[in-house]
Amino acid sequence: MKRHWPVGAEVSEAAIDGGRMLYDTQRTGNFSAEFFDPEYWRKHDAIEGSAMGRGTTWFIKAGDGHFVLRHYRRGGLIAKFSKDRYWWSSEADTRAFAEWYLTYHLHRAGLPVPAPVAARYQREGLFYRADIITQRIENSESLAQRLLKGPLSLTQWIAVGRVLRRFHDAGVCHADLNAHNILLTPEQVYLIDFDRGTLRKRGWWADTTLVRLYRSLEKVTLMDAPESFSDQDWHSLLAGYRESAGLPQPSMV
Repeated sequence: MKRHWPVGAEVSEAAIDGGRMLYDTQRTGNFSAEFFDPEYWRKHDAIEGSAMGRGTTWFIKAGDGHFVLRHYRRGGLIAKFSKDRYWWSSEADTRAFAEWYLTYHLHRAGLPVPAPVAARYQREGLFYRADIITQRIENSESLAQRLLKGPLSLTQWIAVGRVLRRFHDAGVCHADLNAHNILLTPEQVYLIDFDRGTLRKRGWWADTTLVRLYRSLEKVTLMDAPESFSDQDWHSLLAGYRESAGLPQPSMV
């Protein structure tokens, strides 16, 4: 399916050294390419924290806003040869622009995702590097972080399942659905990080993403918090998932 959808007048694009950037003018005025550089924010004492994954994700406070800056980095064996360079094919296929437009589309559709703020790519011959900035979900913690503190209630697991079903019913295939990419707040469950995400017709991929999540939950809790994830917890998640579609409830035994 296509990656680009109609956007509002608030979305602006601009040429930068070696590439292009796009940004939401309603969320950040007078946007500059230097905003993608962590050193810029460090000099302005605006970095609130960071998280480690394949690379570093930076949490930034700028004015009244709170943002997340992420540089795209490779994983797996290929990272030994190129940590953050990707093969160039077209602007629409750059990781940053593809994720930004998908997240923008989902946000406008009312799905619980962080608002996209800006994205850029910088081309270097046959390759490019890329970055993305999204709005930070305040008062949130990842499902992985939460489970390390102790078990969730069954109603919380049901809420997670309901939200996952909303995305799947909308045809959203999350390429890396795991316990780190689900955020919890007191009011809402969010999904984040739609790198390589796609919109598809309903199919086997939905079950595959659930299996991936189950394995992630086992990995997160197995050694450090085994009491935080049980078969009953997983059945509660599936109960919420099926409930949203009006399907029969699974056995809780």
